[in-house]
Amino acid sequence: MAVLGSTQPRTLRAMAERNARWHPDHPAFVFGERSVTHGAFLSSSHRIGAALYRSGVRPQDRVAILSMNSLEFSLSYGACEAYAFIAATVNFRLAPREMLFVLQDCGAAILIFEDEFTPQVDAIRGELGNMTLVAIGHAPEWAMSWDRWIGEAGDMPPPLDPPRPDDLAYLIYTSGTTGRPKGCMLDHAAEVATAENFSSIMGLTSSDRTLLLMPLFHIGAKTIGLGQQWVGGTVTVHRKFEPEHILATIEAERVTATHVAPTMIQALLDSPACGAHDVSSLHTVLYTAAPMPVPLLRRSIEKFGPIFAQMYGQTEGIGTILPKLDHILSDSPERQQRLASVGHAYIGSEISIRDDENRALPPGGVGEICLRGPCVMRGYWNNEPATLSAFAGGWLHTGDIGRMDTDDYVYLVDRKKDMIVSGGENIYSREVEEALSAHAAVQTVAVIGVPHAHWVETVCAVVQLRAGQRASTEELDAHCVSLIAGYKRPRKYIFVDQMPILPSGKINKPLLRQQFSEPLDAA
Repeated sequence: MAVLGSTQPRTLRAMAERNARWHPDHPAFVFGERSVTHGAFLSSSHRIGAALYRSGVRPQDRVAILSMNSLEFSLSYGACEAYAFIAATVNFRLAPREMLFVLQDCGAAILIFEDEFTPQVDAIRGELGNMTLVAIGHAPEWAMSWDRWIGEAGDMPPPLDPPRPDDLAYLIYTSGTTGRPKGCMLDHAAEVATAENFSSIMGLTSSDRTLLLMPLFHIGAKTIGLGQQWVGGTVTVHRKFEPEHILATIEAERVTATHVAPTMIQALLDSPACGAHDVSSLHTVLYTAAPMPVPLLRRSIEKFGPIFAQMYGQTEGIGTILPKLDHILSDSPERQQRLASVGHAYIGSEISIRDDENRALPPGGVGEICLRGPCVMRGYWNNEPATLSAFAGGWLHTGDIGRMDTDDYVYLVDRKKDMIVSGGENIYSREVEEALSAHAAVQTVAVIGVPHAHWVETVCAVVQLRAGQRASTEELDAHCVSLIAGYKRPRKYIFVDQMPILPSGKINKPLLRQQFSEPLDAA
């Protein structure tokens, strides 16, 4: 009698092999008019793996990828997953010198880059040593073309063992909002656990089609895609976020699930095309990157239905989920309060609110959100001091300030670095942002601290109004003090036409601080 082995994958390669066995002809990835089945995805992983091996790449060497979303990006990920190479992604929005830091910090053996970024690579290639350079698309004379590189490797898989669960799979660099980017080390076991969690949270099956809108160099898009791969479904990849194109794609391809940041939901709702497309195929919209202001969340549910779920986490690890069943519009005070939370811990994960001495706080206490569980990074690449600090006391310290209620729902109060201390009082930017977001004319708001001659620091609100709407400083000020204590209200308002947005979908507060850091006098 044949004995069947376990069908529970423990590595990303095993997950791809299971999909190729059970769903060989089902689309795995779709990018515009191009697509690959699960069977073809596994075959491509072997071919690209052979090309990497021929270029001298060995298990746990770093394979740097610099590209906008593309089919080749997903296939490159697959090759690294198949042979224990580490995919080290590069933010394409970085300046060349910033790209150089990432490439040198990770010690990449090879750089696969999209031809659109040839000028950036050319500017730094003299400092890349013997790094192999492969161009997707038109290749300059100093790089090998993608097609030639793969073709010359042949079809024979490399003579390498499959990856182990504790092998590193990805090196994903943080956005660097608190200094130089840090490389988060994510292993196969953690990413498989993440894939299973996301699949469960989003209710995905092999019949689903999940649309990825965020950049694939960021952990958010990558892990959402893994959630769909976990069950052998289809991942549709968009090159960039364009609201009208997104809405048309959901209708045309009958997309069933997607992943957004609150700023993206705002853009979709405000798009003239929002009411022109049938998006009824959607059963789940997962939002991350930042809590959604309750007024925007209510508007979203009224438009799209009770299909929203929230995930809270960061590149370093995922922590909580606010499931769809908690996204119900209700007059119940408890239900309304939960809409402002980031949910409760994932199954198998733990959340703790801890003080500056790393002591657990009781319900209601405000402190740092700390987490531990199977979906957490191993540490920061080449940065032991930062790793030791991040894991003090055995918990991942997120740098976020929050509180937990008696039902273990977590409420995000602020980032540690975003907290404003004015006249000795702690003012949490999110509380002020929530108040201002409740004004009908406000589309987006970011609250930052600016120097003050007397109070040391005070509150500044950077506001983007809705198209065609007006609101004076006096009007917003009166609205704000009707909802929060007077000492928390902004002393300065700045109106902008567009907020600067990071690739993760978060508002770029460090840039706002640079632009609007002029001190206020003591008046």
